[in-house]
Amino acid sequence: MTPPGPLMLQEAREAPQVVRRQLGENAGITQALVAALRQRRPPYAVTVARGSSDHACTVLKYALETRLALPVASLGPSVHTLYGARLDLRGALVIAVSQSGASPDVVETVRMARQGGALTVALLNVEGSDLAREAEFVLPLRCGEERAVAATKSYLASLTALLPVIAPLAGDPELVNALEALPEALEQTLTLEEQARDLAGRYRSLDNLLVLARGLHYGVAQEAALKLKETCGIHAEAYSAAEFDHGPKRLLAGGVALLGFTSVDAAGEAARRAYADLSASGADLRTLGPAAGSALTTPATGHGLTDPVASALAFYLFAAHLALHRGLDPDAPPLLSKVTKTR
Repeated sequence: MTPPGPLMLQEAREAPQVVRRQLGENAGITQALVAALRQRRPPYAVTVARGSSDHACTVLKYALETRLALPVASLGPSVHTLYGARLDLRGALVIAVSQSGASPDVVETVRMARQGGALTVALLNVEGSDLAREAEFVLPLRCGEERAVAATKSYLASLTALLPVIAPLAGDPELVNALEALPEALEQTLTLEEQARDLAGRYRSLDNLLVLARGLHYGVAQEAALKLKETCGIHAEAYSAAEFDHGPKRLLAGGVALLGFTSVDAAGEAARRAYADLSASGADLRTLGPAAGSALTTPATGHGLTDPVASALAFYLFAAHLALHRGLDPDAPPLLSKVTKTR
């Protein structure tokens, strides 16, 4: 029997129940948001978030652009809160993502956007938060309390909360089916914990690591780099495998190791070729994701938009065990706290 372990592991293991609860309890809100988007037809979208939530927005950007052809940009909250600019967001879809809903700069930016005529949507876990009061639509993450400093289940729930909105707008029955089956796929992912622990053991002595991905998995790579810093004290950075040749590849001459996320969607073959070239050149590279032959192969979920959820969950198992291999407590990272309020 697997011991409970740190909170980070305990909360990551809740992912199947969180997604199942979210899909069931958000159905009415989802339908209302779909109707509003069909009526108001925003010409573009912007996201507002920080940290893990911003990395979830990277995944959502690819989802909205590839499925709905809706251009998406990331909005820096300080443009409004520090520089005083009131952006013209009339008609835009503004998506804010936050576990706590308490960061003043995100709250103030959403207030400004709604007052200016944007359709504002908040993906958040604390339903009575300031952000929930400012947004026109709220999609609850349904995580319950998240006590670990390192976000896990709230990040995963941020990846899934908007997918039931995208599916009908895109006319995508395969995504509907994949969402229904996703909790079971995440339960299968949890059976990989021993493999994740063993793979993590190979990285225990590293001080630097580069994380690569393409397309929908890029936001997962960003999140992975953050978690490696946060829980393991490893200096990690995320790069698109397409951009890696444009300068960052120079770091391999110093012996820096690589972790690559694989996929089986439209970006999968391009990522496979990039990783094969890197391995052939002698790079220390291991992979994680749904593609066959990955060092840690995650279950296929049936859709490109849901595969990153399983990949991220498998990575969380890896990261928590890597921290433990290094003699660290992933629940008590130095200098950090659960809620960071920026202005």
